[in-house]
Amino acid sequence: MHIRRSMFVVVLLSFCLSSFSQSFTKKLVIKPGKPEAVGMSPARLAKIDSYLQSNVDSGFVNGISALIVRNGVVVYNKSFGYNDDNKKVKMQPDNIFRIASQTKAITSVAVMMLYEEGKFLLDDDVSKYLPEFKNPVVLSKYNEADTTYTTVPASREIKIRDLLTHTSGIGYAQIGSKEAKAIYAKAGVTSGIGVGKIGLADGMKKLARCPLFHNPGEKFTYGLNTDLLGYLVEVVSGMSLKDFLQTRLFNPLGMKDTYFFVPASKKDRLVPLYTEDKESHKAVLMKPTIMIEETFIRDYPLTDGTYYSGGGGLSSTMMDYAIFLQMLMNGGEYNGVRILGRNSVRMMITNQTAAIGNKVGLGFGITTEENQGKLPVREGAFEWGGMFATGYWADPQEKLIGLIYRNIWPTSHGNNDTFKVLTYSAIND
Repeated sequence: MHIRRSMFVVVLLSFCLSSFSQSFTKKLVIKPGKPEAVGMSPARLAKIDSYLQSNVDSGFVNGISALIVRNGVVVYNKSFGYNDDNKKVKMQPDNIFRIASQTKAITSVAVMMLYEEGKFLLDDDVSKYLPEFKNPVVLSKYNEADTTYTTVPASREIKIRDLLTHTSGIGYAQIGSKEAKAIYAKAGVTSGIGVGKIGLADGMKKLARCPLFHNPGEKFTYGLNTDLLGYLVEVVSGMSLKDFLQTRLFNPLGMKDTYFFVPASKKDRLVPLYTEDKESHKAVLMKPTIMIEETFIRDYPLTDGTYYSGGGGLSSTMMDYAIFLQMLMNGGEYNGVRILGRNSVRMMITNQTAAIGNKVGLGFGITTEENQGKLPVREGAFEWGGMFATGYWADPQEKLIGLIYRNIWPTSHGNNDTFKVLTYSAIND
């Protein structure tokens, strides 16, 4: 009797472990459903309504949208305010937004796809594929009066991994340090969005002639690293970044509303871009053309552009980006289509920069054991955001995806922490 009972316990335990494993590795496809079915409280999710509406009522934003997915089920998908405050066109969940730096994760996945094909290793020198970047130099002395400078040789070559982790020493045009903005402006290097008829290859060759702002691997500096990765994708694949993403990523995943330049048939779904009035701090429609160190075209997604910025050029919907994130949460697969192997995804969401005190994976910011107590977001979650106040995170432990989209720049009301708190507070299992 004792032996039978022991055997029963072993069989039961094995079944439970097997079921847990299958649940953990299940490849989810996003679908509508009831929050209760995936352990979310409808009453608590409703508190998000008040929070988002308060952002509109205060005048801080013209409109705002949010999407939450858990266990592949859409538990929240709502919009508040107006797409166009002047015309009183209501914001809709399927509006197309400028996602800016959320493009970086997509380009990073493209890089990892080529990595999986054996095209390169992450610790290869960038100059092996882009010879213009051979023998980099580092800024030594800078004269602010006339923007002249001196350089010294870099301690080593830039690695592909350095670009994925923003540790190459490359800065940002328009939004970077004063030195970076001045040096890049003089060299004709742009931020890559809203910049008119220029090509990615030409822009990156200009970047190659500029100094780094520190030695590769020395520290984190947010910069044009992912634009350079986009150029790497073009050179290695033999395709434009636009065509590579469309044929290898967007079409297979069913991301039907993600573009560098939005087609005319969908132009009415692109939300207007707002800005914050300096005196009232209220949202007002941005002028069609403004200066941010250089000319910036507000409606750049509607132009017939030629610069495919891997660091910030895409526009997309919340649902398209949720599909992209669910693919990663599934270990690189979505709806029967394998984009990446699960170990490549594991690499991407593993902290690569602990030695220099950062928490960055390959294309993402990472929640680690050390910082998971700051917010309810669990260890292993990955996230980023966009310049125009869009943001996202994905939490593999909770099988949770959150997106919150606005289109306003600059804004002093773009923090997403309250949205995260309200989302996690609705978990009810």
